[in-house]
Order: sequence, then C-alpha cells, then structure tokens
Amino acid sequence: MKTVILAGGLGTRLAEYTDKIPKPMVQLGSKPILSHIMNFYQSYGHDDFIIASGYKKEIINEYYKDSKEFKNLKIVDTGKDTMTGGRLLRLKSYFNEGEDFFMTYGDGLCSLNLEELEKFHINHKKIATVTAVHPPVRFGELEIIGDDVIEFEEKPQAKAGWINGGYFMLNYKIFDYIKNDQTLFEKEPMKNLLNNKNLKAYKYEGFWKCMDTLRDKIDIEKILIDKGQAWKK
Repeated sequence: MKTVILAGGLGTRLAEYTDKIPKPMVQLGSKPILSHIMNFYQSYGHDDFIIASGYKKEIINEYYKDSKEFKNLKIVDTGKDTMTGGRLLRLKSYFNEGEDFFMTYGDGLCSLNLEELEKFHINHKKIATVTAVHPPVRFGELEIIGDDVIEFEEKPQAKAGWINGGYFMLNYKIFDYIKNDQTLFEKEPMKNLLNNKNLKAYKYEGFWKCMDTLRDKIDIEKILIDKGQAWKK
C-alpha cells in the first residue's frame, strides 16, 4: 500500500535548522526524521513511498537519490507555497480510482499498529480515518485539594481531549474534497468529510511525538538514546 508523506512546508517553529534544510531532513541520531518515519512504515511491510516535497526540495532529492534503504521512493515537487491539501491533490495521478493509502506528515513519530489502523479504516468504509491522540502537556500537572498538592506529575500526557495525530488512511475519493493548491487539508476537506459522515477517528493511546520545536527534537533524541526507535514495530 502506498504511503504519502507531506514534506514541503517551511517548518518555521524549528528555525534553528529549517533556515538551511527542510524540516523532515532534521537529523535524529544518525538520520533524518523522514527516514525514521519511512522505517516505521517499512516495519509493517509498506515500502512504496511518495514524498510531497517543496521547500528546499533539492536537499531531499540529493540525500535519497542513490538510496539503497528506500528503493521504491518517489519525490514529487508539489510547490514551495502549496498548502497541505494542495500537496496531496498534486499527487492524484499516482493513485487509481478506489485505492486506499496512508498519509502522514514529515515531522511525527508514533508506535501505532498500522495493521489495526488499516483494518479499522477498511471495516468502516469511509473516505478518511484520522488517528486521534492525546495532546502532550507542556508543564507539570498538579492535583490540589484546598492548598495541598496531593499529586504532582511532571509533563504527563493529557488524560482528556483528542487531537489530530497526523497518521491518516484515505480513499481516492479524498481528491474530490480538495479544490486547489491553497486548500488546507485540515480545514475545509476535514469539515466537509465530517458533515458528510465520511470521517472516522482511530483512537490511539500509545507513544506519539511531533517534532515541532527544538525542545521536541531534544526529547525525541533522548528517547532514541534510551530506548532506540520506540516507534518501530
């Protein structure tokens, strides 16, 4: 099954690196986060990748041009200023009518069971399935009675609430929901899918981390040192 990875954005919140390289090429350990993401999909037998590049695309092209690790890899220039939905729309010709496929962003890692996600998506027969995760809490969480602290948990994962975890399964019909280059996938397409009852959420409670800032990068690198690639099968 094909996997689309959106890797063309500016990544402005990680400007320490993205002034010179695209965000998906920021190194975690010995290789870019983009490679870690592809390794994750490979661990489930999915090795047919389409990378939607844009900003500083030449760096991605150069790095993977002679790759022996990723032999079935297409890097498609989807434009420097194209929005997330527009990037996906530009890849329409790579898919057949009725085809299902994976899609994710080039900055997130998780230990999601892809077999279970696929089964969930196929069984519900909807156009889109989004993986829902709990947002990380940025500061220590206190439970207080009166003025006494009865529990302190340093930076726990939020117990309530769900956010878009960035790991999707989509059907070819998704292209009908995207107008043009300026369509933000997370706005009109998702709202219209919801209104048409064509969107399902796969709730996932395990490891998930988005490399949004320098602090996130440092946290993921610590996990890599302590536990290895915790996101692989």
